[in-house]
Order: sequence, then structure tokens, then C-alpha cells
Amino acid sequence: MGRPIRIKALQTGSHGLTTNTLLALLLGLPILAGVAGIILPAFGYLPALGGLRFTLSHFAELAGQPHILRSSLTGLTTGLATTCAAVAITGTFVAGFAGMPAFSRIQHLVSPLLAVPHAAAAFALAFLVAPSGFLVRLVSPELTGFTRPPQWLIPNDPVGLSMVAGLITKEVPFLFLIALAALPQLPLRQSRQLTAALGYGRLSGFLISLWPALYRRIRLAVFAVLVYSVSVVDVAIILGPQLPATLPVRIAQWTADHDLGARFLASAAALLQLAVVLAAVVIWLLIERLGRFGLARLTYSGRRLRNDGVPRLVSAFVMAACAALIFLGIAILGVWSIAGLWPFPNALPAKLTSQTWLRTLPQLWPALQTTIALALTAAALALLSAILLLHRNGADRGGNGPRYRLLYLPLLLPEISFVFGLQILFVSGGIKPAFGSVLAVHFLFVLPYVLLSLSAPWRELDPRFERIAAGFGRSALQILLTVRLPLLFRACLTAFAVGFSVSVSLYLPTLLIGAGRLTTIATEAVALSSGGDRRVIGVYALVQASLPFLAFLIASLAPQLLFRNRRAMRT
Repeated sequence: MGRPIRIKALQTGSHGLTTNTLLALLLGLPILAGVAGIILPAFGYLPALGGLRFTLSHFAELAGQPHILRSSLTGLTTGLATTCAAVAITGTFVAGFAGMPAFSRIQHLVSPLLAVPHAAAAFALAFLVAPSGFLVRLVSPELTGFTRPPQWLIPNDPVGLSMVAGLITKEVPFLFLIALAALPQLPLRQSRQLTAALGYGRLSGFLISLWPALYRRIRLAVFAVLVYSVSVVDVAIILGPQLPATLPVRIAQWTADHDLGARFLASAAALLQLAVVLAAVVIWLLIERLGRFGLARLTYSGRRLRNDGVPRLVSAFVMAACAALIFLGIAILGVWSIAGLWPFPNALPAKLTSQTWLRTLPQLWPALQTTIALALTAAALALLSAILLLHRNGADRGGNGPRYRLLYLPLLLPEISFVFGLQILFVSGGIKPAFGSVLAVHFLFVLPYVLLSLSAPWRELDPRFERIAAGFGRSALQILLTVRLPLLFRACLTAFAVGFSVSVSLYLPTLLIGAGRLTTIATEAVALSSGGDRRVIGVYALVQASLPFLAFLIASLAPQLLFRNRRAMRT
């Protein structure tokens, strides 16, 4: 008999655990330091700006600002409304159609929306619903009688309905794709058969049997949506109310004030924004309790609720409408970018011209170069870090252990709070705005999304491939490079594309840390929103929307080309 093969254990020792913990702390501590960076200035202590004693006067000044309570409540209510609507729409659609042919069709329609940056989606919606937008032009003057744009405050309505609609069109696809990643971990087919045999409708059967388990798996994403919606800046500038603006927008305005003393006021407001986010989280926890209570009542009542066709159709219509609005809006952005004379109420421009592109490209090129360089570098570093973390942590945990929770803090903290704190720390430490400092902050935001995108495929890979390689005497590093990463090549490219898209869409971190010296497509596009030239806005927004699409297109086509002779590796 031959000598028995000894399988090498693919586990990490204490050194790996120490390395991982150190890496998690190095990445998480800047976020906590950023939060700490707004606390001391909020109480008046910032020696770099002459603040040498603690005081509450800045909170008193903040309380005296016009409509500060309304600004805070507007952000809170729009964030809660967005999250409630996004969870309800996503949950109803998944419950009603998971496992059916329509589910995959809607999936293919909605999935590309993940690549559209929030600012580009907001511009797309604004160009549709504005008083002189395409939808009004389409029915004027025949159905409306309008020969001039109506005096409607849409977008930028006082209660933030336009902002909520814009956020929903982006957050519904995000939650839907997170739910898609979690569905394979649930016994969907068996549960459908059991609940159908007991006489339950598709919605009620899914809610009773699978929704609690599914919600636990997407809960982090739900809180990320909540925090982002409460504290968003770029979408609020484009679609949100203006008089008064939401609290995050007003903080951004105070940070850009030429009077350096406004930094103290901005710090106090950033601390208030952190409190608003905490209040939103507490309210959401109460909503969760109410939801659990209602679900328990439904379960024990024995009601089957078989007639659920209307809510199912409504959810499918809303999901399809989210995709249709964004795609139509992006098409209108493209038309505006090449439009010549286009008076209201004409549905189409009188002529098409490339003059806007030719005039704008020389100004756009430096920002485009910076955007691509930041996105490529941040996504590459995040992918390498995610691979290191997942490899060291082992396939069983998939990067979700307690040591890595610090990495997800950028998803659960308001950007305006800790990024402004980091800006204050950078200024106090003499760190000048540069490519490296902006890249470091981009990396903090990109890594959580890359880790979330890669952890599920990493965990679900069949471990027998690695056991076979280990049986041939390969080291853990050799197995990683020659077995796991080639098998996960498509997943790694997709995670890279996700990170690239996140970096392209980052507005506030680039604005604050770059201090206006480092411009990207995102900062330039949002800055143009206050102007009236829709053609230039169309160019910038279209370029910003195109970059993530190209990244996902490459991620989709590269495995097809690289593994063209290996059918199983191409799927």
C-alpha cells in the first residue's frame, strides 16, 4: 500500500487572529477618531482655531439658528419613510414572487440600478418630474394646457417627498440584491410547499415561515439604508427642501464657510446629527418590535390571507417602476447633453448638437482622471484587504466575526459627523488635502461594501476543492492563489466593481477631506445642481452613471473571455 496522504489543516493560528484584529482596529479606529473629532470642538475646545476652554455657547448658537428643529425633523422623517417603504416594497415582492419566473425577470431589470450613483439617479429623477421636465412636456399642452412650466416646487418640495422618491428608487434595488444573496440560505421551496398545503397565500406563508430569518440576514443593510437616508447630503442638495435645507446640508454649508469660527457651529450641528441618527435607530427598533408583535398575532390568528393578488401586483409594479424611472431619466440626461434649442413644452429638442460635450470635456477631464484613479486604487486596496480578512478568518465565519464589526461602522454612522471630525483632525495635525488623504477616506467607505459583496461567495465555495489541493501537499497560500481565487474570480471582479461604484459616488468625503482642491465627477456634478444649465449637468451626470456600468460590464465579460474554454468557470 502507498503511503497515506495527510490532509493539511486550512486553519489559521493565533498569529493570524492577531493580524486580523490589528487590521480591523487600524481600519475602525479612524472612524471612531472622526466621531471624537467633532465632540471637543462642539464644546468649544479646538486649539488650532483658538478654542482653549470648554463652553456650551455653540449649542446655544445652534439652537438659535432659524428652523433648526424643522431641518432635523425633515431628515429624520424622510429617512424613516424611505426605509419603511424600501423594506415594505422589497419584502412584499420577494414574498410574493420568489421562485417564480417573474422574479428572475424583475431581478435582471433591477440589478443594473446598483451601479447608478445616488447623485446621478437624483438628477435622472429631477429631469423627469421637474415642472419643465420630460413627464410634464410629454402631456403638455394637450392634456394640461400648460404653455409655460407650472409653478410647482418639485423637486425641492418643503416636506421632502421628491427626496424620499429619489432615495426609494435607489434603496429598493440595494435591499433587493442583498435579499437575493440571502435567499439561497433559506429553505424556500420546502416552505412554499408546506404553507401552500396549509392553505396560506404566498405573502402570508412567506411572512410566517421565512421573513424573520430573511430579515435577520439583511438587517445590517436595512440599518445602512436608514442611516444613509437620514444623513444624506448630495441627494438632499439635488432633490431635498431648500428653505430650510435638511440638517446635513446645512452642516456642509457651515463647514464650507470662510469664517473659521463656523467650524464650532458645524461641530455642534454634527453632534446633533449623530443624535438624530441615534433617534432614528431607536425608532426603527420600536418599529421592529411592532412588526414582530403584528407577525405573532397573524401567526396565532390562523388567518390564511389567500387573496393577496393586489399587493403582489403593486409590489411588482413599484419594483419595475423604480428601474423604468431611472433608466428613462438617464436617457433624458443623455438627450439633454446633446440637445440644442429645447423650449417648453416641446417633448423633444429641435436639433441635436455635440457642442456641449466639446465645450465641457476639457473642463471635465481632470475631475474624470481623479475619479478613476481614486476609484481604481480604493477598490483594489479594499479587495486585497477583504481577501486577506476572509482568508485569515476562515471560510466558516465569512468575515462576520465580532472582530470585524468596526469595519462596518461607515455604514452605520452619518457621513457628515465622522468625516467632518476627520477633517478637523487632519487640519489640527497639519495634514494638507491631497490624493492620499482622500484615498484613505474612500477606502474606509469602500471596504465594507467589498467585504459584504465577497463574504457570501467566499463562504459558499465548496471546501472539497481545497481539501483535494491540501492532499497534494499545497500550502495555504498556494491553495488561495491557485484554487480559491480562480474559482472566485467572477465574485472578486464583482466585489471590485461594487467598490469602484461606491468610490465614484462618494461626494461628501471628497468634498470635506479634499477641501475643494481635489475635484471628482461627483463633487462637480452636485456643485452644478445649483446652476441652470441642464446640458452641462446632463454631461456630468451621464459620465458619472457610465463609469460604474463600465466596471460591472468588465466584471461580467472578463470571466467569459478568460475562461472561454471552461464552461463551468464562466457561469
